Amino acid sequence: MLNRSRSTTVAVTGIMTALVCVGTLIIRIPTPQTKGYINIGDSMIFLSALLYGVRMGGFAGGVGSALADLIGGFGNWAPFTFVIKGIEGVLVGKISRKNEILAVVVGGAEMVLGYFITEVFLYGYGAAVVELPGNIFQAGFGMLLALPLYRGVSKVLKNE
Repeated sequence: MLNRSRSTTVAVTGIMTALVCVGTLIIRIPTPQTKGYINIGDSMIFLSALLYGVRMGGFAGGVGSALADLIGGFGNWAPFTFVIKGIEGVLVGKISRKNEILAVVVGGAEMVLGYFITEVFLYGYGAAVVELPGNIFQAGFGMLLALPLYRGVSKVLKNE
């Protein structure tokens, strides 16, 4: 993260967490097999982690996504989401220092795998397989949104 005061860091963390939450809630495409939904929150997790690194990506990803589950009526998913999306943000933040594209690919793959494992445990292999295309689409679309957003926002932040 850029050299900022502690209060600025707290404020930016709140903003990025809220963006993840809103991004998760604003467009929700239900997936009946697993009682989940497809959303664009991953793009905001990627953006948070690319801009501000491991801690911000992990916190905003985990907390913002879990809050969206709680607010949106999917509270049963919140603990799983907190872990899966938190790890996603941490991975993207860590890898992005070397390669931004690889970072979002790895983060997206972790999200897909994390939900697949959870869904196998909760609903069985068949339901988890049916959910795979939606999760892959969600990760891919998140990448397509996040990378150009990151490039634009990072230019603005560097000019502060």
